[in-house]
Amino acid sequence: MEEIVVKFVGRKPVLKEPILIEGLPGIGNVGKLAVEHLIEEIGAKKFVEIYSKDFPPQVFINADGIIKLVNNELYYWKAKSKKHRDLILLTGDYQGLSSSGQYELADAILRIAREYNVKQIFTLGGYGLGREIKEPKVLGAATSKRLVNRMKKYGVIFKENEPGGGIIGASGLLLGLGRLYGMEGVCLMGETPGYLVDPKSAKAVLTVLSKALNLEIDMTELERKASEIEAIAQQLRSLEEGLKRGKEDLSYIG
Repeated sequence: MEEIVVKFVGRKPVLKEPILIEGLPGIGNVGKLAVEHLIEEIGAKKFVEIYSKDFPPQVFINADGIIKLVNNELYYWKAKSKKHRDLILLTGDYQGLSSSGQYELADAILRIAREYNVKQIFTLGGYGLGREIKEPKVLGAATSKRLVNRMKKYGVIFKENEPGGGIIGASGLLLGLGRLYGMEGVCLMGETPGYLVDPKSAKAVLTVLSKALNLEIDMTELERKASEIEAIAQQLRSLEEGLKRGKEDLSYIG
């Protein structure tokens, strides 16, 4: 097996300067949740599967008992009117496990994007705060001042030196390497506690993205998932409080 295997599924689509949108697993799985919800809602179609030696040595087992080798996938959506743009959407099971693997995967994806004359990229992810958040804000980073000013109109917050350690993984690499291919881009990061999957943060990110793309997206399913996660979080909080009370009671036993 080669380091990376790119497999086209079915007939290659004909697209006009599509926008590339990335949502791979990461903090709170924010980007992955957002992109997979978008794929479902707009009915995007898969056209590329990407396999890499830098993914974990693992297969998933589907409900019918058939295995699936872990991968990344590209989907496409053709605009229905002139007010929209064609889209290529990237999601997958994992990011690369090593620095070299991350670079190779990002480069392979960008080569496909260049083949379709992609000029703009949106990468989506989470910004972990390690605490509960009622209304997550969306932080941003971009490749130009013009894009910063544009995204501020949609409520994106740009803070100096935030995130402090920069953007690690595909969300950052695709933008950084994309500039070498003449592509501009924006990273949208939803605030998240970071220790559970976060559909609420995914909704916040997708709300901003839908404004930027002039798309109307039904968020009902994300809202339902957010309610489920909130119920789980509440159970965990109750359990933690119960454990604390138990320790306090034991302190009186001498």
